[in-house]
Amino acid sequence: MTRKLRQLSIILFALLAPSVALGQLPSAPEPHTGSISGYVVDTDGAAIPHAKVNAVGGSPSGMYAALTDDSGFFRILDLRPGFSYKLIVESRGFGIATMTTDPLTAGIDFSITGLTLKPAADDSVTAASEREVAMEVESEEEHQRVLGVIPNFYMVYSRADEVPLSTGLKYRLAVRAIVDPVTIAGSALLAGVDQAANTPAYRQGARGFGQRMGANYAGVTSDFLIGSAVLPSLLHQDPRYYYQGGGTPKSRFLHAMSIPLLCKGDNGHTQLNISSIGGDLASGALSELYYPSVNRGAGLLLTSTLSVTAVRFVNSLLQEFVYGSLTTHQRHSLGGS
Repeated sequence: MTRKLRQLSIILFALLAPSVALGQLPSAPEPHTGSISGYVVDTDGAAIPHAKVNAVGGSPSGMYAALTDDSGFFRILDLRPGFSYKLIVESRGFGIATMTTDPLTAGIDFSITGLTLKPAADDSVTAASEREVAMEVESEEEHQRVLGVIPNFYMVYSRADEVPLSTGLKYRLAVRAIVDPVTIAGSALLAGVDQAANTPAYRQGARGFGQRMGANYAGVTSDFLIGSAVLPSLLHQDPRYYYQGGGTPKSRFLHAMSIPLLCKGDNGHTQLNISSIGGDLASGALSELYYPSVNRGAGLLLTSTLSVTAVRFVNSLLQEFVYGSLTTHQRHSLGGS
């Protein structure tokens, strides 16, 4: 097992491989749920694309969201019937519009003919609202755990999380993952496996175990800090994985396999996932400083980076098809998000 594969195994063990791809929204509600759809326009009746539509209701902490497409259309799915929802609509350069729906009916789409946004003289209101939503989202994601134990902080189950994370929140999430007891325990577990396999080429005994654990934990720490905080902040990229959930198995498979090559930018556009790729390469380069000489070299770095890519593909498939049903304290997810 290469040094980088050992480090990524810890991340896989902790279910924290941070990467992201774009989800898709189905076109109709399930029979047992309701939905809300409509168009967002300006005062001249022109469509407003990429406007954020938040729906609050259904439970004390229920928040759902969607973005309008190029025609200004949005649809929010999988809403609990029998409840009214407050819609909060916003877009940069416009003021905020709100409205409250009638109680939803299962299997019926609540259609809104038009939500009108007026031009805003100051974008600070919208920016403040985005920060508040992002802080709430990140705080709730810190409580997501598989089987209630293993952290799953970088998994996104709600379209509300499309609000970009600030630089501070990206660093906070990375540090929270690094210091989590399960991540530390994973480093210790892998150190025991390495000790039994006598790799890397440290000595045996307690000192060798400490060196192996330190090397594993240093690799995880550098990978998280660089790939999930430093580069995403500098390049304005989102380090999280967006769960699709709905759609055909093929579409979900392709969604998962687009990782780790693509990510969502803070501007909402799909980008080359330089943060993840660069984080893996930089973390591997740093390991040259503390691994034994026989475990260093350009060839080993290239081999381990390819191994990392394979691990990320496997992890993204598990995230899409397995971990979602096992994760507790999820934010309410939208069908197909």
